Amino acid sequence: MSKQKLTSISSLGEFGLIDRLTNAWPVYQKSTFKAMGDDAAVIDFGKEQTVVSTDILTEGVHFDLAYTPLKHLGYKAVVVNLSDIVAMNAQPTQILVSIAVSARTSVEALDELYLGIKEACKTYQVDLVGGDTTSSKSGLFISITAIGKALPNDLVYRKGAKINDLICVTGNLGAAYMGLQLLIREKEVFAVNPNSQPDLSQWDYIIERQLKPETPINLRKKLSDMGVKPSSMIDISDGLSSEILHICQQSNLGCRIYEEKIPIHEQTIKFGYEIKVDASIAAMNGGEDYEILFTVPMTDFETIKRYPEIQIIGHMVEADKQCALVARDGTNLILEAQGFNHASSVS
Repeated sequence: MSKQKLTSISSLGEFGLIDRLTNAWPVYQKSTFKAMGDDAAVIDFGKEQTVVSTDILTEGVHFDLAYTPLKHLGYKAVVVNLSDIVAMNAQPTQILVSIAVSARTSVEALDELYLGIKEACKTYQVDLVGGDTTSSKSGLFISITAIGKALPNDLVYRKGAKINDLICVTGNLGAAYMGLQLLIREKEVFAVNPNSQPDLSQWDYIIERQLKPETPINLRKKLSDMGVKPSSMIDISDGLSSEILHICQQSNLGCRIYEEKIPIHEQTIKFGYEIKVDASIAAMNGGEDYEILFTVPMTDFETIKRYPEIQIIGHMVEADKQCALVARDGTNLILEAQGFNHASSVS
């Protein structure tokens, strides 16, 4: 069988490459007045407020192409940014994509990357309205800017939590971290034995959570339909411990998170046993879950508990009571960014 001949980017040129990657993209949002093809996009939100966020993913830091399919990478790059918009209680509407690629990158590789971006745009009903491409001497860089909209009274910030507010989280935590540990392990095995053919079917969930995560795009509508307005929100990109500390610091409060209440998938627990990593530590410190952490008034308890996809995991307390995880044995462990200190306790 003859090997497929790959197309060099230089053979297309910058504008030819852009045309190839973004030709005939559908438009999902009425607010997209002018998308690609001019010096800037034009977005008309009328009386609604615009929300903008951006993130960059760097090869060798945020992803490893040895085990990351380019299509999944494109999808994930979009989700990473949309989760920031969701965490403002806003609706994502548009994205801009900028990439820097090295000479070793083929046009076909970028086709795969943009297939993933296009699939994410369809899933989340957002429009690609522009971006940029340039060269890189040190691998692949992907920068995505996400744009969203919300009525002024609907926006939710990190700073709004109140004493006794319930702490809630969507989905489950720690799976993306365990998926990453699995992929790193298998890469090391492959380096020693390239002929190894591992059966990873039993770990499909944690692998997908790492390579192709989702963010709860319907949370905003669900909470609105429930008549619930969160007092604070943040997405879980750096681990539960870091994110709740952001809310506590900006709200000038402490918190109690109950270890036994943290939602953890069975594969996360099972793989944790295999590699001797506690699943709770993965949930607290692992990151890349892209679920939403939020607080609501205590009066919303009966409403929230009727929805199994939302888990109440703790409550806010006075600032002088500090931020702590209540372990299964009842011990209060002081929370720290990227971890909690087993040697410290509070009353």
